[in-house]
Amino acid sequence: MNGRKLGAIVLIVVGTAGLVFGTFSYGRETQTTSIGSIEIAVSEQRAFNVPVWAGVGAILVGTALLLVGRKGKA
Repeated sequence: MNGRKLGAIVLIVVGTAGLVFGTFSYGRETQTTSIGSIEIAVSEQRAFNVPVWAGVGAILVGTALLLVGRKGKA
C-alpha cells in the first residue's frame, strides 16, 4: 500500500469520525499542588467541535485521492 492510498484512507476515516461524533472531548491537567504528602490536581475538560464542512471535505479529498490513484494505474 503506497502513501497516497494510506493518506486517502486516513482522510476518509477521520472525516467520517468527524461527521459521526461531531465533538471530541479531552481532559487537560491545568494545576498541580503538593502539600507534604497530599497532592491536588485540577483537570479541565475541553471540547473540540468539528465543523460539518471539514468532515465532508476530508471525505471528498480522500475519495479523490483514491480515484486519482486508480486512473494512474489503468
